[in-house]
Amino acid sequence: MRILVVEDDKAVAGFLKKGLEAEQYAVDIASDGEEARFMAEEFDYDLVVLDLNLPRVDGFEVLSQIRAKKSSLPILVLTARVQVKDRVNGLDRGADDYLTKPFSFSELSARVRALLRRSGRPSELVLRIGDLEMDRVERTVKRGGRRIELTPKEFALLEYLMRNVGRRVTRTMIVEHVWNLSFDTMTNVVDVYINYLRKKVDEGFDHKLIQTIRGVGYQLGDTEQ
Repeated sequence: MRILVVEDDKAVAGFLKKGLEAEQYAVDIASDGEEARFMAEEFDYDLVVLDLNLPRVDGFEVLSQIRAKKSSLPILVLTARVQVKDRVNGLDRGADDYLTKPFSFSELSARVRALLRRSGRPSELVLRIGDLEMDRVERTVKRGGRRIELTPKEFALLEYLMRNVGRRVTRTMIVEHVWNLSFDTMTNVVDVYINYLRKKVDEGFDHKLIQTIRGVGYQLGDTEQ
């Protein structure tokens, strides 16, 4: 799952990015209101963490504009504004939750999971391909009932493959969606991480889910190609 963190304080933004990535979310950072508005409207996110004290465009205005464009996108306000009138204003403008600074990361993480559970359809929250199961909220993967431990990047790669099951995806497509880059100089890294996944997901099973499509890239399926 991909989260947009809107925070102009570099230290706080870095702390949030590091913590959320450790829980296997893909994280983008916007440092001002103008950038946040553009990114939220142009790209697909599962959730936004939004500060209110932003340069260029005020956070309340960003909140209203995002909600007008994407009515179902979960938005968690994370701010130093603690007055009741600010809470009311934020919730009235479309925030799904409101957390004040200073904050506990474990509480923020729990609120993120709660919002994702409420916002998604069951088919989107838990992905199943054959005997492979991924819980996108709890960040767990199992195959044949056995828990598989993945790094954040391995999780993001497997999630992309599972969301495109049966579809042939190129190395460039993977780089753009998983590494968030728009060029293919990292295609060798894709091959390396595919091999990591194969060892964890396919090793020991007769069915090999991760298929190599010669001259194209990769495909996830529950039968041999």
